[in-house]
Amino acid sequence: MKRIHVAAAVIRATDGRILIAKRADDQHQGGLWEFPGGKVEPGETVQAALARELEEELGIRPSVARPLIQVHHDYPDKQVLLDVWEVSAFIGEPHGAEGQPLAWVSARQLAEYQFPAANQPIVAAARLPDRYLITPEGLTAQALLQGVRAALAGGIRLIQLRAPGMFDAQYRDLALDIQGLCAGKAQLMLKGPLEWLGDFPAAGWHLTAEQLGRYADQGRPFARGRWLAASCHSAHELALAAQMGVDFVTLSPLQATQTHPDAAALGWDLAGEMLRSFNQPAYLLGGVGPQHLEQAWRAGAQGVAGIRAFWPERAD
Repeated sequence: MKRIHVAAAVIRATDGRILIAKRADDQHQGGLWEFPGGKVEPGETVQAALARELEEELGIRPSVARPLIQVHHDYPDKQVLLDVWEVSAFIGEPHGAEGQPLAWVSARQLAEYQFPAANQPIVAAARLPDRYLITPEGLTAQALLQGVRAALAGGIRLIQLRAPGMFDAQYRDLALDIQGLCAGKAQLMLKGPLEWLGDFPAAGWHLTAEQLGRYADQGRPFARGRWLAASCHSAHELALAAQMGVDFVTLSPLQATQTHPDAAALGWDLAGEMLRSFNQPAYLLGGVGPQHLEQAWRAGAQGVAGIRAFWPERAD
C-alpha cells in the first residue's frame, strides 16, 4: 500500500490562536476536526503543495512557515505521511472556501476537539513551545524558586524540575511551590517515583530512561490529558517511548557537554535520522541553545532543551 504524502499547516495568528477546519461527513474521518492541507502531487515540493492547498481551501498564501513535525500513520484502509509546517504569517483572510466550518482556538483548547488519530501528535506539537528549560542541579530551593520566577518572566513555558541531589521531602515541597508559580503561565514537568503521581495532579511527569525501560510495556501510567515525557538516548529508547504512548521526549546528548563529557554525542545527522521514524515531538538536548532552534527544526525536532542555555543569568 502506497503511503499518501500530505502537507498540513498549523496556522497561528499573532495572538497565538490556531486555525482548524472540520472535515465533511462524507470524507475519510468525516466529522472530525483537522489542520488544513492536502495531498502533495507527484513532482511537487511540500512547500508548494502547502501554498496551493491553503489557497484552495482557505484563500490565503503563507508568507512565513517552518517545519513542525512529520507523522507516519497507518489506518486500516490507508497509510499517510503528514508533513506538518507551522505558518506564522499569511496573506489574505482565511475563510472556508470549500464550505468547511473553521474555528480559531487557543493551543489549550485544541485538546477539547476531536481529531483523527494521525493528528494527535500534531495537537501535541501545536500545544508545546520550542524551548524546554531543565533546572540546574546543586542549587538551593530559594535559588531555584528565584530562577524559575525569572524564567517565567522571560517567556519560558515548559519547565522540568530536576534536582537529583535533593532529599525527597525537599523536592516535594519545592515542587508544590514551583507548581504554584507556574499556574497559568507554564507547564511544569516533575521527576520522581510514579507513586508520587497522585500528589501533583496539575504537573506532567518526565520519566528517566531507566523508568522508561521498566514501565514501557505497561503503557501510560495515567490518562491522556496530562503531559507524559521521557528521556531518550537511542533508537531503542525512542521505540519504548512510542510503545508507552508518551507525549514528547528529550533526545540526548546531541553534542558533548561539560556535565557529561564522556557520553557519546549523537550529532545532528544521526539525531535527524532517528527522529524521522519517531512520530512524537522531541527536544534535542546537550550542547544546544536558542541559537540552534532553526537547525533543530530542520532535523525534525520540536525545539531544544537546555539547562544553562535557558537558566536566567544571575538567578543562582
